[in-house]
Amino acid sequence: MVIWWTSGKVQFSMLMKNILPGLAAVLTAMAVPGAQAWANADTGQPTNWQLGFQRAVTPVMEAIANLHSQVLILITVITLFVLALLVYVAVKFNAKANPTPSDVTHNTVLEVLWTALPILILVVMAIPSFKLLYYQDTVPQKVDLTIKATGYQWFWSYEYPDQGFEFDGYPLDREDAEEEGEPYLLATDTKVVVPVGKVVRVQLTAADVIHSWAVPALGVKMDAYPGRLNELWFQVDEPGVYYGQCSELCGMRHSLMPIAVEAMEEADYQEWLAEAYDEYAKSDSAGDVDIADAQINTTR
Repeated sequence: MVIWWTSGKVQFSMLMKNILPGLAAVLTAMAVPGAQAWANADTGQPTNWQLGFQRAVTPVMEAIANLHSQVLILITVITLFVLALLVYVAVKFNAKANPTPSDVTHNTVLEVLWTALPILILVVMAIPSFKLLYYQDTVPQKVDLTIKATGYQWFWSYEYPDQGFEFDGYPLDREDAEEEGEPYLLATDTKVVVPVGKVVRVQLTAADVIHSWAVPALGVKMDAYPGRLNELWFQVDEPGVYYGQCSELCGMRHSLMPIAVEAMEEADYQEWLAEAYDEYAKSDSAGDVDIADAQINTTR
C-alpha cells in the first residue's frame, strides 16, 4: 500500500510537472491578443501546446489565416445564438412554466427564416472561399523559379530544371538533427532552397504511390500522383527554414518523408545556387549548363 501510494505521488508529480507549464502557456495565449503569433513566432514548425496555424510567411497562407479567423467569428456567433435559443426554450417552455403547450404546427415566417438564413450564411462563407481557392490554384504568369518534386517510397527528389541539377532529400537521423539543432523527423539532409520574394512554382509527381507535398507555414498542400503532373506556387516573404511532411498515407515509412524549405536573400541564394550546381549537376544531363544561365533573372 505504501509503495503504491508513493508511486502514485511520483507519477502525479511528474504529470503536473509536464502539464502545468503547457497549460499556463495555453491560458496566457488565450488571454493575450494576437495569440496566433505566439503559436509559432520564429520557426516554420509546430510547437508544444500550439494554438492555431503556424505563422504565415506567404500571401496564400495569410489569406488562409484571415479566412479562418472570419469563419471562426461567424460560427462563434451562430453557436452563441443557438445556445441562447436552447436556453430560452428550456426556461420558457418547460412543463412547469408552460403546462398547456401550444398546438400550432406550422409558422410560414419562421420556416422561411430558418431556410433562408442558413443559405445566406453559406453564401457569405462561399464567396471568399471560392476567391481563395482560385488564388491558391492559379499560378501567377510571372514565375521566377520552377522546381520539380517527385515522391518516392520513401523520400523526395527535387529537380531544378532551369538550373540543370537535382538532388534527393532524406530525413536526418536523431543524432544529426540534434547536432545541427533541427527538429527530428522534420529535418532533411538537403533542403529545398528558394529566394525570398520570388514566385516559386513546384511541379509534383510520384514514382510509385500517391504522396502529398505539404508545408503549413507556406500554405501549400498538393497530392503527387504517379503519371500525373500537379503544380502549386508560393512566395516566401522572409528568410527562414519551413518544415512540412508528406500528408498521404503512402506506406510503411510514410512518417519519414519530411520536407524542409529554406528561403534565402537573393545574394545568399545565388551563392547556394553555384555551390549546388557544382555538387549536384551531372555532366551527362542536357549538355553543359552555364551557371550564369542558371541564375534567376531578377529583371524579368
